[in-house]
Amino acid sequence: MALKEKNVWILILFILSGLVIGGLIGELASKVDFLWWLSYGQSFGLSSPLELDLNIVKITFGLMFKINIASILGMVIAIIIYHKM
Repeated sequence: MALKEKNVWILILFILSGLVIGGLIGELASKVDFLWWLSYGQSFGLSSPLELDLNIVKITFGLMFKINIASILGMVIAIIIYHKM
């Protein structure tokens, strides 16, 4: 009997797609009265971008995460789907 080998990169892709799709659903649900709780979340990251000036080139770094309930549910569903495969 051959064992199915699962790839970690596929799991990461599933989790990221679950976060993105869940975040989109959460933003859309914020406009519906009885689904407002799906958009409840927190933002964290660099509030102002970090700049590195090397006189030749100027590099700007910025990273912001916005996690809501729908994106967490999307991530959990993506992990469940990955384990069923």
